[in-house]
Amino acid sequence: MLLLNVLDVLLVILGAAGILYQAACIIMSLLAKPARFPDAPEDRHFAVLISARNEENVIGNLIASIREQTYPGELIDIWLVADNCTDQTAQVGRDLGCHVVERHNTEQIGKGYALSYLLNHMIESGAAERYDAYFVFDADNKLDRRYVAEMNKAYQSGFRILTSYRNSVNLADNWVSSGSALWFIRESRFLNSSRMIFGSSCHVGGTGFMFSREVMQRNKGWKFHLLTEDLEFTMDSILHGDRIGYCGTAILYDEQPVTFAQSWRQRLRWSKGFLQVFRYYGEALIKRAVRERDFSCIDFTLLLCPFTVLGVVRVAMGCLFAAFGFVTWSSQLQSLTGWSSGIITSILGMMALAALTILAERDQIGATNKELFAYVLSFPIYMLSYVPISFQAIFAKAQWKPIQHKGAAS
Repeated sequence: MLLLNVLDVLLVILGAAGILYQAACIIMSLLAKPARFPDAPEDRHFAVLISARNEENVIGNLIASIREQTYPGELIDIWLVADNCTDQTAQVGRDLGCHVVERHNTEQIGKGYALSYLLNHMIESGAAERYDAYFVFDADNKLDRRYVAEMNKAYQSGFRILTSYRNSVNLADNWVSSGSALWFIRESRFLNSSRMIFGSSCHVGGTGFMFSREVMQRNKGWKFHLLTEDLEFTMDSILHGDRIGYCGTAILYDEQPVTFAQSWRQRLRWSKGFLQVFRYYGEALIKRAVRERDFSCIDFTLLLCPFTVLGVVRVAMGCLFAAFGFVTWSSQLQSLTGWSSGIITSILGMMALAALTILAERDQIGATNKELFAYVLSFPIYMLSYVPISFQAIFAKAQWKPIQHKGAAS
């Protein structure tokens, strides 16, 4: 059937385009010098925005790392929204000198709503206008001492939106945390670094990013409430013509889930969020890519493309057509066999990608060689688990749920 052939060709084209683009980014990041920003006066006033829900165990570590920045402390104000907290998160923030806003809303749940509430409070009180730009961090983060200083240089070079290098405090805990950590390190080292070289826009992760007062005013605070509010913010900014920058010398440390159940739940939300963002922004991205010849839109169309949805549709239609006798069952089994060989190739490629990430960023990764070898072998398991997760995301009603953090030592 022609329709099945069209779907097969589409899947091959999209898969090949994604692989070739990833390969080009890796080669470019290894051969070209990373972007560097000139020294700049440390005279800009920044607000740090933190959304925290029952994070009394870890919030003090983040605040301490902010207080220890080399950037002038009097130019950094910390604003904490204690979102539906039932512990002492708000009091810990007050004791450590933060501006604390408490929010109690059990219907609109998620980081996006919490950030909206916090920025609305700042706007209404007039505090928002005091700041040149705003940082967003998660409560479990820790910052390198020069984080703000490095981001300030990038900001003063002209970027209105910036993201940073995302490392992990607990990569070596087990194969689950290592899989997640290596994925984020790979994105920083290979993708965002190459996007800067290409002159493309970078991807704002869920934490460790900055946006200017002008962007905040344009958005009238924070208007992004999908399950992946960071990705929604990225797409909206690109469609407004912003080029999102990446500062690889600003290093943030994140705590990754250590149980497979936690990781599954988190990635289910991400996968569902990707589908939501594609639904609302996919058409506009494709139109801008064609009309404006905007490579950033091509890049993120590939990122958002619901490959699993297309795969499920292809298999379902193949079974349906075979059941009605339009095609033979043997032809459909042959197609599945061909895909199986592709999966084996993907497993080997994932091992190579994990190994390359470790080799390129060995100085940034705190684990023994024996542990790293084991994590190279386990990385494909972590990545292949995205297949059932993505399948579940098509039908599931994923909701935002907090990840319990223990405050791993860096």
